Amino acid sequence: MPGRELPPTSRFAADDGAPDPALAAALARRAAGQGSLEDVVAALARARVLVPVLAVEHEDGPEHEDGAEREVPTAGPGAADACRTGDVAESRHASAGVVAVAAPDGRTALPVFTSVAALAAWHPTARPMPAEGPRAAAAALGEGWDLMVVDPGGGAPAVIPRPAVHALAGGTPWQPAVRAGAVVPTVREAVRRAAEGPGVLAVDVVPGRRAEVGVVLTLAPGLSRSGLARTLDEVGARLAGDGEVTAAVDSLELRPVAATDDADADADAPAASGVSDAVAAAPAPTRGRRWRRAPGRR
Repeated sequence: MPGRELPPTSRFAADDGAPDPALAAALARRAAGQGSLEDVVAALARARVLVPVLAVEHEDGPEHEDGAEREVPTAGPGAADACRTGDVAESRHASAGVVAVAAPDGRTALPVFTSVAALAAWHPTARPMPAEGPRAAAAALGEGWDLMVVDPGGGAPAVIPRPAVHALAGGTPWQPAVRAGAVVPTVREAVRRAAEGPGVLAVDVVPGRRAEVGVVLTLAPGLSRSGLARTLDEVGARLAGDGEVTAAVDSLELRPVAATDDADADADAPAASGVSDAVAAAPAPTRGRRWRRAPGRR
């Protein structure tokens, strides 16, 4: 692989830095509107990706007045350790940090790349660390990062949502909450069950407008503003505390309507936090929306 030497016994020793064919094909089909994110995640489970790592040098020489050796802080060294497979021995005077990026909705993501060329176009000084997709997912979760994004410097980055990252790390298949324009029945029933409670007359579960899944709540008419806020907080807490919902849904939005109102006429209402940081989180970025390195990360 360009830029680094791997021992001949390494599983990546023959890696020329080119994209994994199956992953590249899945990404191309999705970009052309002929494939799905589910296909990309399935390919990612079997693919090699490149995690960007920035080397940080430690200076030799006299100590400073405070007795401390000069050291530039690293970014996410735990993730680098989690991705490292034992193929590369680091110098005792150098460390490495994995680069994080901030998603448009404020969450932190681990960027991974299909090829050396894609990584170099995004960050020319980053070093490629090869890792299997599941290992990269586990590294992201170990750092507390909810998302992964494949080839963020390209024209059509693939955002891997939190439930898919967990599935990859755990070695289990991932099923999106919304498929073919409809919420899958098992997810719909889990969300409906969790959302039901005092003050809620009916629950409908639909694809979201700003988030992945929308929860239309028919509420008793005549609620005061404080009563509405309290009811939404209670629904949000129930949704955020339901393990089945949080395992399946990346983000939710609440749409409260009175019993006599038209659901389509009401604005979306954010619920309490707990599912993907905020229950009403923004959807994955589309072409033209920019990813930036997370604050405090190199």
